[in-house]
Amino acid sequence: MRYISTRGGIAPIPFSEAVMMGLADDGGLLLPEKLPQATGEEIAVWRRLNYPDLAVAVLSHFIDDIPAADLERLVKKSYAAFQHPEVTPVVKQGQCHILELFHGPTLAFKDVALQLLGNLFEYLLAKSGGRMNIIGATSGDTGSAAIYGVRGKERINIFILHPHGRVSPIQEKQMTTVLDANVFNIAVKGTFDDGQAIVKKLFGDLNFKQQHQLGAINSINWARIVAQVVYYVYAALKLTGEGKAAQVDFAVPTGNFGDIFAGFVARRLLPKQIGQLILATNENNLLTRFVKDGDYSVSGVRPTSSPSMDIQVASNFERYLYYLNDQDAQRTRQEMEQFAATGSLQFDPARLQRIQQDFASQSADEAATKATIGDFYQSHDYLLDPHTAVGVYAGLACRRPEVPLVCLATAHPAKFGQAVEAAIGRPPELPPPLAALAKLESRCQVLPAEEQVIKDFVAQHAL
Repeated sequence: MRYISTRGGIAPIPFSEAVMMGLADDGGLLLPEKLPQATGEEIAVWRRLNYPDLAVAVLSHFIDDIPAADLERLVKKSYAAFQHPEVTPVVKQGQCHILELFHGPTLAFKDVALQLLGNLFEYLLAKSGGRMNIIGATSGDTGSAAIYGVRGKERINIFILHPHGRVSPIQEKQMTTVLDANVFNIAVKGTFDDGQAIVKKLFGDLNFKQQHQLGAINSINWARIVAQVVYYVYAALKLTGEGKAAQVDFAVPTGNFGDIFAGFVARRLLPKQIGQLILATNENNLLTRFVKDGDYSVSGVRPTSSPSMDIQVASNFERYLYYLNDQDAQRTRQEMEQFAATGSLQFDPARLQRIQQDFASQSADEAATKATIGDFYQSHDYLLDPHTAVGVYAGLACRRPEVPLVCLATAHPAKFGQAVEAAIGRPPELPPPLAALAKLESRCQVLPAEEQVIKDFVAQHAL
């Protein structure tokens, strides 16, 4: 399995190089040359596997340059850190099945990929004798999950940018209370998109990237996407098969397009079992406008109770655009350059029809999000975090009655206590790891949203 860029400017590379490269050197995003499809025989075997063994089987379709025994060891080490024996259990609640993705160390879905990515980085650097300085921007949960994935690891420093005052108090404490010497938290005076733009510019400066051995841990890194493919496969195989439904639909809270793109890849792997992918957005509804109207144009970011989705520029959108363009890298590059220059892309009716074959979409405003948390708690005695509530709202709005609906629960409700309390009248109970945060010392650098200032800070502290 070789990897290529959405912009066509690099020679095909193996998985290990793709993981270390992060953003392709031509500014594009890395993808497999061909998306695999599982055979009937494989699917029959996969139905009997536990989560770690299924992860090894699925990942083996995308990774052929890491010995099987090493891959198995890395996967099992990664998921040993989870608090639930099923890793990502599926729980029936009313008209939907909740895919609980919050049983990892930081209680967010990003642990599923970032525990594995941290171990992959450590493994590959030990083999090469190299070093890496990871740089990423976070709208909330990526930062803490990334930090927990690499804290204390040799040969790696990590620099995480978050928007100053725009993440939840618990999200901020989860990041800034990790005091390991290889962890650097930067609060940027601006939005998530400001931080993400700076990170992309640092990776776009090839001299700086190579001098400091920059590594990406955001969802631009292909390993993030492929690790998330596994839980779609796990849930789909759990709910389909003999005596069960023929296929399942998924509702996915979406900001950066990474999680739902993992669903797109999973559907290529299991085209019979995975049906509709429902793209759920909050009031920052760029992606819903894209799916409904063919309008992919930026407007201002509105702060909401689901801050991890307060995004206008979806960094994984380019991967989907490449497939929408029938893998035409030149057209993809031209359109992404046009978007960078104008902040807008418009899609004609023929392309819009294809988009709507791939996705359904619905956005939830703040009132709908709050009502969904309250109604779900009243009906099922089950708490949703605000991001999950956006997904449940969109999923129920687009639901096909005869098809099981799986809603991705992307974070533990206690991570967003203020939003939950506003909806149900009391704060959620804090699990012990979150309760302990209040007493811990914090360390963070507040810096302006200026590329040169961030670049100088990274250069000063890089390995």
